[in-house]
Amino acid sequence: MDGIVLERPATRLTSWRPAGHYLAAVIVMPIYGIQVCPFVESLNSRQVVLPIATLLFTLYLLRRPLSSAWVAKAPLLLRIKRAFILEFGLFAFAAVALTLFNMVVYGFPLVSGLKLTVGFFTLGFFCAVDLALEKERVLAQKVVHEGLKLDPGENYFPLSKKFSFFASACAILVIGIVFLLINKDMDWIINVGSTIPLAVAQRTILVEFVFVLAVLLPHLINIILSYSRNLKVFFENENGVLEGVTQGRLDGAVPISSNDEFGVMAKHTNWMVRGLRERTEEVYRTRDVTILTLASLAETRDNETGAHILRTQRYIKALAVRLVDHPRFARTLDPETVDLLYKSAPLHDIGKVGIPDRILLKPGKLSEEEFEIMKTHAQLGAEALAVAEKELGTTSFLQIAREISLTHHEKWDGSGYPASLKGDDIPASGRLMAVADVYDALISKRVYKPAFSHDKASGIIREGSGAHFDPDVVEAFLAAEEDFKAIAERYKDAGHS
Repeated sequence: MDGIVLERPATRLTSWRPAGHYLAAVIVMPIYGIQVCPFVESLNSRQVVLPIATLLFTLYLLRRPLSSAWVAKAPLLLRIKRAFILEFGLFAFAAVALTLFNMVVYGFPLVSGLKLTVGFFTLGFFCAVDLALEKERVLAQKVVHEGLKLDPGENYFPLSKKFSFFASACAILVIGIVFLLINKDMDWIINVGSTIPLAVAQRTILVEFVFVLAVLLPHLINIILSYSRNLKVFFENENGVLEGVTQGRLDGAVPISSNDEFGVMAKHTNWMVRGLRERTEEVYRTRDVTILTLASLAETRDNETGAHILRTQRYIKALAVRLVDHPRFARTLDPETVDLLYKSAPLHDIGKVGIPDRILLKPGKLSEEEFEIMKTHAQLGAEALAVAEKELGTTSFLQIAREISLTHHEKWDGSGYPASLKGDDIPASGRLMAVADVYDALISKRVYKPAFSHDKASGIIREGSGAHFDPDVVEAFLAAEEDFKAIAERYKDAGHS
């Protein structure tokens, strides 16, 4: 999809990020417990580490089935919230379980458990935020890959509340930890202050605070980086679609993967792009109808029929499709230009509205003087379209329509009209229309001639290669003969056998 940013598969992140958080907790919590709680400090290393490691390892094994049963089955926009609740809830459960274990096994008071709970809550909060942000990235990729359509609804969760919640929780938890450290150190100084040098006490306390900073700062930086990655994806997706709109691509859509202002922004952007697309399609339909109406008006004043319009525009497309990969035409005939040729072709004879009826409707052969007047229809049509260009501004459509009108009677050898252009000086659109128009005139019945067979018309086209027609366009015609015959049969004139 144009403008949509796809990051590397999230499964590579999922495999190590939760494990990293739980491993960090196994390392940090015993040290933290010793630093803030004298009761934990009284235990040996095995008694401190083993219960914490066993508990966290068990919860780590349980988190995946719990996530599959509760998070993965939730509506998409609720999964991020549930992922946060699950991850934080597991650490909260660890705090309660360890508190009860220490109270039952070692007889620790409740206050000891509360001190450990602050640590578990802090690490659990950072783990939950980080993994929820990762879930947000996973969801964004899922929305893009599967083409899902989500609606954040009116009751979305604003970013201001998210930031307020994160900042408040961080402040409360950090202040709690600092308070516990200060409280424990003050008790420690009171008890041992007279037995150790002040410099040693100062260094010990400083080491404890450095440890806390060494734990909290990486977690904070990780959250900032994780959220920055999400912001980058959101902004690049939004800007990618808007950039596509400025370049005329109206088929893009911003993936909605969050229940916040970014989701609402994406929804309104998609509404805007869809509205522009519908209006543009309406303009194109109106343009196409106007073209056919004008072309039909010209045809009603001519001896030719309306089916001539339908045939010639399909002939020119068949020729263009055969030439898109040709070295001489590849840079000119891109898919958009091929479509514009098809849409513009009906206006090739629009200048005939300016030819007097006595000449345009003459049942027999035109005199030399009359033919000179008839030849002015190419210039008249180009001038009329030039007026439209002046009023509306230059567009690819009007430019091609004007080229076709002006140059479809030019000849490869320079003997055509109105400007006697020669070879590649004739625009590609005019060279293609020359073959399409002549072929249709040859196979159509006129008051001054019968309808020729395809074989006879094809022979005349081949004979005109290098003189009347561009040789490469003639080769394209010969390659598309079956298409020409099918078009002629499908859109034959009424009553024509």
